[in-house]
Amino acid sequence: MLDLLPDDYLDAILLGRLAGDGGPIPIAVIGGHVFDLSAHAPTVAHVLEMVPPGAALPAGRDLGPVEALDLRAAWDPDGPGRLLAPIDLQCIKASGVTFAVSALERVIEERARGDAAAAAQFRGEIQDKIGGDIQSVRPGSPAAAELKAMLIASGAWSQYLEVAIGPDAEIFTKAPVLSAVGNGAWVGIRSDSHWNNPEPEMVIIADAAGNARGATLGNDVNLRDIEGRSALLLGKAKDNNASCALGPFIRLFDDRFTIDDVRGAEVSLVIEGADNYRLEGSSNMRLISRDPLDLVDQTIGKSHQYPDGFALFLGTMFAPGEDRDEPGRGFTHKIGDLVKVSTPRLGTLTNKVCHCEDAPPWTYGIAALMRDLARRA
Repeated sequence: MLDLLPDDYLDAILLGRLAGDGGPIPIAVIGGHVFDLSAHAPTVAHVLEMVPPGAALPAGRDLGPVEALDLRAAWDPDGPGRLLAPIDLQCIKASGVTFAVSALERVIEERARGDAAAAAQFRGEIQDKIGGDIQSVRPGSPAAAELKAMLIASGAWSQYLEVAIGPDAEIFTKAPVLSAVGNGAWVGIRSDSHWNNPEPEMVIIADAAGNARGATLGNDVNLRDIEGRSALLLGKAKDNNASCALGPFIRLFDDRFTIDDVRGAEVSLVIEGADNYRLEGSSNMRLISRDPLDLVDQTIGKSHQYPDGFALFLGTMFAPGEDRDEPGRGFTHKIGDLVKVSTPRLGTLTNKVCHCEDAPPWTYGIAALMRDLARRA
């Protein structure tokens, strides 16, 4: 069980949520013990608004050592455990095309019109034209403007390159409030998608004032064939039942874990299939083209507020392109794939893939939470 926790969890301040008889309970894990915070704050969002950055969390009711938590996975024969996604009222936002590899893959999807078989023929062509340049260009810089002019002249420009090297980041709403699934839950892909993949990401948790308060891990499940047909289908490709996973916990920033730990994080991805397939990969956040705090600043400001804070996916650094079955068709999920996203300072987020319509339906929304909180007085 402890393998889902950060390597140094005894020195970490972790926030999360447990399923309770009266609704979700905000919890903290400090010094290896779990504390119920519900007597002080009804939600995780309230905890972050109540406690200023750097201040100590309120003393909650000790629920015992973290080893005693019921953290069974949803596919466990004895039923799911109690751990939920670690956010609640926060909006779930995402930034796209923030790594060179994802920029290239988005251009390839666009050129291939969402056809995985056609993608291979475009990959070499696109990489030859822009691969070496885009990785060294700072978005919005004079060098980026020169590269843009060259690509337009050569017929290789794309709307994805606009957000990859232009001044404005792509920021979109990934999923509705309360819809995210947590560690040990099913993640969903649409049954009409035939080219899709996980997107392992670092996720910043910000409060209502836009302060970056901590980080967690995320899987921004992506349907490449649907988005590749048209960028206007982004909502259909990204926002589906069980298509957003977060967890296992939010690690709060303090003097032992800072934004610099996010900037330098090595994030690993492991996919294990029921067909004995295995894929492993890793990449470093140092390859990101925009600083995480710049992405936070582009999310909130005078033109957009988030009174309950927000979770911001920072973009994927890993787009599996190796063939899984037929040559030239690249990677796509199969039902039953076990997906693990991990980094030493945040732990491991583990989920298993199913079709969206087979995942537990999303039934617990804002109205249900308000009813539960009213019953708790």
